[in-house]
Amino acid sequence: MLFHVKMVVKLPHDLPPETAQRLIADEKAFAQKLQREGVWRHLWRIAGQYANYSVFDVESAAQLNDLLFQLPLFRFMEIEVDALCRHPSSIHDDDR
Repeated sequence: MLFHVKMVVKLPHDLPPETAQRLIADEKAFAQKLQREGVWRHLWRIAGQYANYSVFDVESAAQLNDLLFQLPLFRFMEIEVDALCRHPSSIHDDDR
């Protein structure tokens, strides 16, 4: 199943810089691992924001939920999720 996910990161101003740097590095490593596995299919920065639009390819909404909760920055995120399905007017043979 494909899901479109918008993630907006809102780090608290009083978060110690070393904690923020560690969380950001851990987040990057986890995101890249999921991309290599083909689970986090697309990742785009939203210009001018500490936010992204992503496409996840997972077995279920429950799996996506579990992955999102594992994100190191999860507790500092506002997340919106939309399920995606193939559009009948698409000229592509697959969803890539």
